[in-house]
Amino acid sequence: MRRVYVDYAATTPVDPRVFEAMKPFFMEYFGNASSVNSSGAKARQAVEEARAKIAAFMNTDSPEELIFTGSATESNNLVLKGYTLKHGGAKTHIAVSTVEHDCVLNAAKWLKQLGYKVDFIPVDQYGVIDMNALENAIKQGANLVSVIHGNNEIGTIEPIEEIAALCHKNNVLFHTDAAQSFGKIPLDVKKMGIDMMTINAHKLYGPKGVGALYIRKGIELTPLLHGGGHEFGLRSSTENVPGIVGFAKAVELRKEEMKPEAERLTKLRDKLIKGALEIEDSYLNGHPTQRLPNNANFHFNYIEGEAIVLGLDMEGIEASSGSACASKTELPSHVLLAIGLKPEIARGSLRISLGKHNTPEDIDYILQVLPKVVNKLREMSPLKPR
Repeated sequence: MRRVYVDYAATTPVDPRVFEAMKPFFMEYFGNASSVNSSGAKARQAVEEARAKIAAFMNTDSPEELIFTGSATESNNLVLKGYTLKHGGAKTHIAVSTVEHDCVLNAAKWLKQLGYKVDFIPVDQYGVIDMNALENAIKQGANLVSVIHGNNEIGTIEPIEEIAALCHKNNVLFHTDAAQSFGKIPLDVKKMGIDMMTINAHKLYGPKGVGALYIRKGIELTPLLHGGGHEFGLRSSTENVPGIVGFAKAVELRKEEMKPEAERLTKLRDKLIKGALEIEDSYLNGHPTQRLPNNANFHFNYIEGEAIVLGLDMEGIEASSGSACASKTELPSHVLLAIGLKPEIARGSLRISLGKHNTPEDIDYILQVLPKVVNKLREMSPLKPR
């Protein structure tokens, strides 16, 4: 059976060149990066070289503005909770969009339950944030805004520079979760006016278990983890040296390959969208053009997205019905509800996210199989009008 993996938004395979860069730091240069002996010095050198490479890729003023974490989820939690703990309840007012990744949305909800001021900013039918609503929240006192850059489910790219400009005009800090966009499209923290930015490795052919957070110099957060004071006192834990080295190697490769790959994947994505929309009662979720080059998200009336995913999987096509982090819940996607879809329609979603190993033949195969799966499910569906 042909195998077609199209769930790259969930995770990516480690590039063999990344794996080769990591291997020495498991067995040969295994020292603790905080030790003062020779092995520790070698590990520390690798960490700092990696920090400099990644920081340069996003154009920070200093490598020390980048700290390593265990994941994008940890980085996002550090921003919201660390800011709140640092500045106190009476002075904290956070605004996040309604289409954030669960780790931002649930952290914000948790803070709200504790009595902190949190606003959830609506989006339009394409998932683009309502700038008027955001401006109103800022006028009401919001002093930290967090808006995802490239949406992990529907692929919509938010107007980050415009959001940042509005925030800075009102002396408000701006954070973006760029885990899905980093390494896929250009990101320049100074040009775009980003104060804090979350990234991770496993979305760009690097290892799982390592993320990072850009924090512009002068911004203060309270750490979530207390211990030996690693990562400039913001993230205590023995550094994951192999993971950090792999992260930097993945970024180095993205620097070379990002642009041509984005152009290639955009063509495949557009071919896929055009073909899928030829299926009766099928619709594209997210912005038609302002979207990640590898993302195509659809909803199909009268059927469940999970059933579509299982039907495709039986034919060797590995896709998803939404965010992998929310796959265990039976509730419809909060992102699809936020863009105005009814719950029964939102449940009929399919996310196909492409990567560097996908070919035009893969798209042809998907477009051959998908209509058959959808039509078969509709024949059995009690929801389809007869």
